[in-house]
Amino acid sequence: MIRPPFHCDYGFNIMLSANVFLNFNCVILDVVEVTIDDKTQIGPGVQILTADHPRDAAKRASGLEFGRPIRIGRNVWIGGGAIILPGVTIGDNAVIGAGSVVTRDVPPGVTAFGNPARIRA
Repeated sequence: MIRPPFHCDYGFNIMLSANVFLNFNCVILDVVEVTIDDKTQIGPGVQILTADHPRDAAKRASGLEFGRPIRIGRNVWIGGGAIILPGVTIGDNAVIGAGSVVTRDVPPGVTAFGNPARIRA
């Protein structure tokens, strides 16, 4: 289920498995593949961003863009307003706190939150 409004770059690089839920105002920049597995719930205003740019200013000014795929596992819960950055994998049964910025992979079964998101007990 996808609650509108929903925004994406292309749409054809987004792979949703069964019973995925995206709440209002989700943004997926799918320059490359975004995979979201079964029973994952994504809160309102979440941004899933595969698009990336060179760190070198001259290359960036040339308009060069590339992407790094994102994979979100089964039964993941991503709180409202979270941002998932390019190249991140979130493991099955993980929880991402509201407003978190996920800059690195999150292992299965853990809770991560903050900016940048860190694994918490």
